[in-house]
Amino acid sequence: MNKPTILVVEDDVPVRCLITTTLKTHGYKYLTASNGETAIMMATSHNPDIMLLDLGLPDIDGIEVIRSVRTWSNLPIIVLSARSEDSDKIEALDNGADDYLTKPFSVDELLARLRVTQRRLNLLASDGINSPVFVNGPLKIDFSAGCVWLSENELHLTPIEYKLLCVLAHNVGKVLTHTSLTQKVWGSTQENDIASLRVYMASLRKKLERCPDAPHLIQTHVGVGYRMLRAENDEA
Repeated sequence: MNKPTILVVEDDVPVRCLITTTLKTHGYKYLTASNGETAIMMATSHNPDIMLLDLGLPDIDGIEVIRSVRTWSNLPIIVLSARSEDSDKIEALDNGADDYLTKPFSVDELLARLRVTQRRLNLLASDGINSPVFVNGPLKIDFSAGCVWLSENELHLTPIEYKLLCVLAHNVGKVLTHTSLTQKVWGSTQENDIASLRVYMASLRKKLERCPDAPHLIQTHVGVGYRMLRAENDEA
């Protein structure tokens, strides 16, 4: 598997050195930027595969960097920030970040998030996510037929459950906030839509997960949203 090129946007020198040393040790190529304006310029001119973005930059807020990049690119952005409030995570994710890692973080967790993002890139490169059939471990979705199987057993889903599952599948590995999910499924973000989302997600999990209390396909990010995990036996 070819390692992607990572753009590291971090103004704290010790933290930036820790990240780049980790990337170099594990065979990643990397670029660095110490402020938001440089990050946007480098994202435009160097075409990196993934951006690691601190929010507390000296010139412009990291949220503005995300908004700027999203006007022209789907570059995967993983936020690395000391801001730990759910509202901060939701704001970053709703503005287009793909993942959010709170400082201090472990090197192993950072590498794991990079592997998840790289698998998403590989799927997109191979048109796997646009294939008429999506496969993730025991889960198989035939988009053209509107059918879902789990370990060769066809599942009977409600229209809302099926739509919700398709949205998660098309964003496998990415955290989707409650707001983004309700907008895609119901076209609105009313409080009762978010309450309904929790009900439908619980019902969907009962049908998908062998053990709903220890999910392997759909992960909850408490107070933020949900993520479909890439099944372990389907990893590259």
